[in-house]
Amino acid sequence: MSFRKLYQYFFYKLYKFSEAAPSRWLSDWKAGLAVDVLVFFVLFSLVIYYKVFFNRHLHLSKMNLEIVVFILLIGIPNYFIFHHNDQWKVIVHEFDKFPKRKNKIGGWIVFIIVLMIIANLIFAFYQMSKIDWKLY
Repeated sequence: MSFRKLYQYFFYKLYKFSEAAPSRWLSDWKAGLAVDVLVFFVLFSLVIYYKVFFNRHLHLSKMNLEIVVFILLIGIPNYFIFHHNDQWKVIVHEFDKFPKRKNKIGGWIVFIIVLMIIANLIFAFYQMSKIDWKLY
């Protein structure tokens, strides 16, 4: 499976999770936001690792321009991948055709990946907390 298909499947499983919630309203946008947040967590943890291991003098600006750029770099492509022309409907229809067993295994894999992304961000913050920042 290509990276694009894996990314779409990740959205699909988060969409199905949103559909199973008591409020099914705007499930496509909730799934898209969840994907955006998880990608942001991955990229932000990479910035933290870079800061901890390579360049401790790197500082975010007072206006947090870097975070706004991060959000735009994540959100705009995801809008065109999932929401533009209701592309999410095609994605959901395509992956609904998968066998039930394959979707169940895929769901567990997506769940484990989500846990790993969150654990990675927590570990990145832990690495950052071990540094005496008074020296920098």
